[in-house]
Amino acid sequence: MRFLFDRNVWQEIFGSIGKNKTRTIITVIGVLWGIFIYIALSGAAKGLDNGFDKAFKTVAMNSMFVWAQSSSIPYDGFKTGRQLQLKLGDVETLKNRVPEIQYIAPRITQGQFGSEPVYTVKGQKSGSYTLNGDYPIYTKISTKQIFDGGRFINQEDIDQARKVIVIGERVQQELFKKDENPVGQYIRVGDIYFQVIGIHKLAQGVSFDSDSAMFIPFSTYRKLYNTGDDVGYLCIAAFDDVDVIQVEKDVKSILKGIHRVSPDDERAFGSFNLGEAFGKVMGFADGLTFMSLIVGIATILAGVIGIGNILLISVKERTKELGVRRALGATPAEVRNQIVLESVFLTVLAGIIGIILGAGLLALINKFTQDTDFPYTNPTVPIPYVFGALIIMVVLGTLIGLIPAQRAVSIKPIDALREE
Repeated sequence: MRFLFDRNVWQEIFGSIGKNKTRTIITVIGVLWGIFIYIALSGAAKGLDNGFDKAFKTVAMNSMFVWAQSSSIPYDGFKTGRQLQLKLGDVETLKNRVPEIQYIAPRITQGQFGSEPVYTVKGQKSGSYTLNGDYPIYTKISTKQIFDGGRFINQEDIDQARKVIVIGERVQQELFKKDENPVGQYIRVGDIYFQVIGIHKLAQGVSFDSDSAMFIPFSTYRKLYNTGDDVGYLCIAAFDDVDVIQVEKDVKSILKGIHRVSPDDERAFGSFNLGEAFGKVMGFADGLTFMSLIVGIATILAGVIGIGNILLISVKERTKELGVRRALGATPAEVRNQIVLESVFLTVLAGIIGIILGAGLLALINKFTQDTDFPYTNPTVPIPYVFGALIIMVVLGTLIGLIPAQRAVSIKPIDALREE
């Protein structure tokens, strides 16, 4: 290892590089470009991954919505076009028969999906907003950030059918004064007064509810609006390690059995599978990472081969010089080590420059995407990946350097001295 710190060795390496500056720079660019592509694409994939993690942090990844529509196939004595209706009893049946379900929350909503929003009044101010009947378990599927001093619906609210309400930020801004605390005050929704128990903050990223949404206990909703056991739709979250697409199929199959619908009727129950959509996005990010690895390594390999060719030409041009060194007592190992060290030095130098340029590009991308709605956050490459790329370059540089090194060692001193 002493040759690494030998000043004469490094002088000869820099002297060799200096004689072929243009050719060396052009060849080094190949390795530089390879590591630059790898860093840029890997960082871009990581930024996309981070962005979607941030966007979906307030909702369960393996979640879905299921709602009833109308039948499209005659079955069991029923005609086509029968309007179906989900019931509270469906919840227990699904929980018992689909063990992959972690949480299931029945909801009923007024003001969405074509229905008229509810008219809400506070003093002289009024507005029209969405009203939801919910259970506390809903927050396990879609997290609700409640401002200090307030809370979301709890089980006691359900059991006692309390007339309490959680309002959104926009509702607060439009019905209350700027410095007024809504918690504990009353607002009129339609003809019924509710006490405000909390204000939910609109979360950044994916959210099932807008800032104009209001929430009351499900039991209160069904009592006041005489909805009985009807359910508007089901919010379902499966466990993280299960096939969410299969869970969706199982849920629909069971609902068809409960409501006497043909097993072949694909229009009877509608659904939106957020877990499936998220999986596709993550698959794209993983594919981008894999592509960056393949393209980067291929480009680096091409660049390293170019460096090997440059060194072969350099060895040929330095035949006489190498012969003199051998005649003066230089061992084959010393000659070989110098050529290999030159190969590794050029490879690592190009790699470091490529890493710096790639990191600079990712920093610029991060700066210009911070204030946008696009789900893209902190595009970085993990340090182990960077070190792994450098190790690969050192190995490739060493292997490719052995070819011209062996060529240099094979030169006989007497033959070299005869060269003109």
